[in-house]
Amino acid sequence: MLVVRLSKAALVGALALTCTLVVYGNVTEPAVNLAFVQHVLSMDTILPDSGIADRAITDPTLQRGAFAMIVAGEAVTALLLWIGVALMLARLRAPRGDFDRAKTWAIAGLSVGFLVWQAGFLGIGAEWFGMWMSKVWNGQQSAFRFAMTVLGVMIYVALPEAEDPEAGRKG
Repeated sequence: MLVVRLSKAALVGALALTCTLVVYGNVTEPAVNLAFVQHVLSMDTILPDSGIADRAITDPTLQRGAFAMIVAGEAVTALLLWIGVALMLARLRAPRGDFDRAKTWAIAGLSVGFLVWQAGFLGIGAEWFGMWMSKVWNGQQSAFRFAMTVLGVMIYVALPEAEDPEAGRKG
């Protein structure tokens, strides 16, 4: 049971680290990822005869606002994941119910992360703004990879622990 709990904390920690590095890069060197958001929102590299180009957002203020919302979602994800890791580690040897409550923070962070990459990048970016049509500014593969990793870890973390066979024994 301890190994499984450590494993769950480690996998959440790995994603927390990744999200933290993503946020750090977006805050300290935003140019590349801001350019990505600007191109996706302006729809300037989608197929020229596409009938959805009227959805484009070309106002730089709105584009920067969208970028800030994405970074905020990534930061909330990282924060919730780190809290989850700390609580899971603090409750490694606690009764199952206590450890399960610690996992809720990680599950909340994983849920926010899934929403950022699935709903934000794959739903809004790829489908609404036609990112899938762009040969240059297409982040579908990266977003899908991250969304599926987050989802896999969420399923694993949410699985209940097996009963501790020693818990029911009397002395």
